[in-house]
Amino acid sequence: MPKPDIHPEWYPDAKVICNGEVVMTVGATKPVINVEVWSGNHPFYTGTQKMVDTEGRVERFMRKYGMFAQTEAKSDSQEQ
Repeated sequence: MPKPDIHPEWYPDAKVICNGEVVMTVGATKPVINVEVWSGNHPFYTGTQKMVDTEGRVERFMRKYGMFAQTEAKSDSQEQ
């Protein structure tokens, strides 16, 4: 039995709202939860995720550890 007057009120049917639309109901300590991202619109879960390498980190790593030259040599020999 929980102690009286120390626990927050529990809402078993709290609404989770994303972009003005109710996306699910959950149990929570707030009746309404507003979120910007959820699994229905997150790129990782929808399959629209793109790997963006704007700073050239992959190429820098490859050059640093000597893999860049090997990769280029393999791709050049395969093209011929």
